[in-house]
Parts: sequence; structure tokens; C-alpha cells
Amino acid sequence: MRGRRLQRLSLRARLMAVGVTGVAVALALGSLVLYAVLTFTVNRTVDDGAYASAQAVAAMVSENTVPNPLPVSGSQVVQVVDRSGAVVSASITADRLTPLLRPSELAKALTGEQISIPGARVGLTGTMRAIAVQAGPPSASSSIIVAVPLNDVEQSQRVLRMTLLLAYCPLVVVMALIAWRVIGSTLRPVETLRSGAARISGSDQQERLAVPESADEIRALALTLNDMLDRLAAARGRQRAFVADAAHELRSPLTSMRTQLEVAQHLGEGGELATDLLADVTRLSTLVEDLLLLARAGSDTNHPPVRESIDVRALLVATANRYVGARVPVSVVEGPAVYANANSEELRRVLANLVDNAVRHARSNVALSVQAKDRGAELTVLDDGPGIPAEERERVFERFARLDDPRDRDAGGTGLGLAIVLELLRRSHGSISLQDNPSSPGLAAVVHLPS
Repeated sequence: MRGRRLQRLSLRARLMAVGVTGVAVALALGSLVLYAVLTFTVNRTVDDGAYASAQAVAAMVSENTVPNPLPVSGSQVVQVVDRSGAVVSASITADRLTPLLRPSELAKALTGEQISIPGARVGLTGTMRAIAVQAGPPSASSSIIVAVPLNDVEQSQRVLRMTLLLAYCPLVVVMALIAWRVIGSTLRPVETLRSGAARISGSDQQERLAVPESADEIRALALTLNDMLDRLAAARGRQRAFVADAAHELRSPLTSMRTQLEVAQHLGEGGELATDLLADVTRLSTLVEDLLLLARAGSDTNHPPVRESIDVRALLVATANRYVGARVPVSVVEGPAVYANANSEELRRVLANLVDNAVRHARSNVALSVQAKDRGAELTVLDDGPGIPAEERERVFERFARLDDPRDRDAGGTGLGLAIVLELLRRSHGSISLQDNPSSPGLAAVVHLPS
């Protein structure tokens, strides 16, 4: 589940999350190591000072020159205890009657172990760290006890802990902000490539991706993508050239066949065969013309259409008039004039294809309407036919797309009508979407044209 949530984030956010998490863990571990090292170093310094004082007093005991009171360094507490446990000599800060360490504690300390004792034994607060060494001849050995108050050390440790804790969160936040900026700057060329690729796929022109100056993986990616675009453009050009050449070569024999069939039909020769063949030849001729139109419209070398301000409502009326006597009536919804910036011939072909589809599949009527919307014109072709399932509405714009429903089981269409509509609208910076008929069962083809 956590992996799925991470996958929903952008690459920049994921990289920052991974980087900041790593930095946060590294800072936490570094802080712990720093605290441990400093604590060890301070304790080692305290122990070294205590052992140095103990050795100095041990030398005095060996020479039988033990002063009373004993000289001390700083806040150290020093005692010399004989074998019976009596305090022989002590510093001014030490108790002269009771040893600092109990017999069991003294035994451990003489083995080299550091003993922690409460400061209350000498009238101090906090904890004391005590060590012990033996001095003098074995027959009359004495124990030198040195204890050091840890108040200052513990206060330093508390300050260090508080400093590390308080600095941790702001430091992580600062690192996160730096990581966000650095990762964003690093990924900016990738975003440039993405936007350039989107623009190229939308415009279908010979434009290529900008190649970064830096000699890194992103530059290599840009060069590879440009090479791929060159190969795709070449393949697309060969495909369109083949379609255009094949369609052009088919024009002449189809025209000749149509002429001969029309003559045979006029003379009454061939019976019903001439009529049946003429319908098929007519359909093939329409298919050839559609293929030629697609090949020319989609060509990268084709000039953009000459666009002008067109009264779309007047164009709808003219289109509806051409369908007088069709199998279902075609009407235009009343309203004011609406203007759009488009090529008149291409827009007429778009309307003709949409109305042809609507007339073939409508049950009782086809309605055309237009309204000003979103700084342009929105025209709609409504029919009350069987409609198209929502999940199939993108696929029907593919060339020769067929659906397993009554809309495409007819002999009148070539399977290229909507593909031609999409291509012509793309050239005019328009768009089309298929929706449900809002007033009855059926389909609404909604075309948006720029103003």
C-alpha cells in the first residue's frame, strides 16, 4: 500500500522523499555517534584526571610524605584509607571519618572499575564518579580514593542533547528545501523534453526536442529521442506517400469502371449486376477519395489551412438544405449568428461527415445547433440512434474502426469519416468529443472551434 502511494507522487517528490529520509536517518545516526563520542571523551578526561591525582597521592604515600589535608585539583574529593577502612588523610572537601566507598564498592574500584556514587556522601548534589588505586608496601597498603562531581559534565551533556534535538528538525527542513530546489533544477531539462515531446506529438511537424548543452544522460536521452522522431517521421512519410500513390493510381480504373457501368445501366445491359456493381464501385471511389484526403491532410509538408471568420449557423443551414429528402429530416436549432475562425471547405467536410453518420443511424431526426462558448463556437450534431458505448468513443476515431453494434453494420460508410473529421479539426486547432444525447437516446457529436 505504501509503495502504491509513493508511485502516485511525482518523480521530484519521490526523489526528495528518498533523499530527505536518507539525510534524516544520517543526521540522526550522526547525532547519536557525536553524542556518544563526546560523552566518552569527557568521561575519559575525567577519569584520566582522577587517576593522575590518585597516582600523585600514591607517590606521597610511598614516600611517607602524605600531607593533611591533601592537595586536590578542581572539585576533586580525595581520601587515603588504610587496610582497616579508617580515613588516614583527606582533602578539605572530603569526609575525614567515613570513606567515600563502601567495602564492596572499594573492592570493585581497586580492580579498575569506575564507580558512580551519590554526591550526598560529601554533602553535594548530583552524581560523583570515583576511582581507587592501592599504594604503599603490601604489609601496610593504603587505598587512595578520588571522586569527581559530574554536575558540570551532566549539564554539558544535557545542553548537547537539547542542542541536537532542537537543531534536528530545522536542519531536516532546510535540507528538504535545498533538495527540492536542487532536484527541481536537475529535472528541469527532463520537463523541457516532456513538454517538447507533447508539443511535437500534438502538432505532428518536423520540430525536434531541444538538446541540453550539458554532456550527461539527459543530453543522450534528447539525442536518442530526436533520432527516434526522425525515424518515425520517415516511416510516417513513406506510409502516407504509399497511401496517396495507391489511392491516386486507383482513381483512373475506378472512374473508367464507373463510367462503363453507368453506360451499361443506361442501356439496360447486364440486368441487376450493373446496378449492384455500380454501388460497390461508388463506395470504392469514396474510399479512395477519403484516403487521399487523409494522406494530404496529415502530411507534414502540407500547408496549414487558410482560416477565416465564418458564420457557423449559416453553414449549418446550408448543410441541412443539402439533406432535404434524406431518410430522416435534418433541422437547425434557431439562434443568433455565431462566428468561428476556420477553413470553410474543411469545416463543410467535417459537417458533411458528421451529418452523414447521424442520418445513417438516426431513428427519426437529426438536429444541428451552435452556440458561442469558451472564446469560440461549439456546434453539435444530435441524433436519436443507438448511440456508442462510452468506452468505445475514443476508438471510433481510428481509421477503419468498427464496432459490434448497428452503427457500423452498414454498407454506406468507409470507416474513415470520423478519422477525417479528427484530422481536419486538428489542422484548424479545433476538437471533437462524442457524448450522450441529453434529450433522448442517441449520440451528440460536439465540435469546438476557436474564435
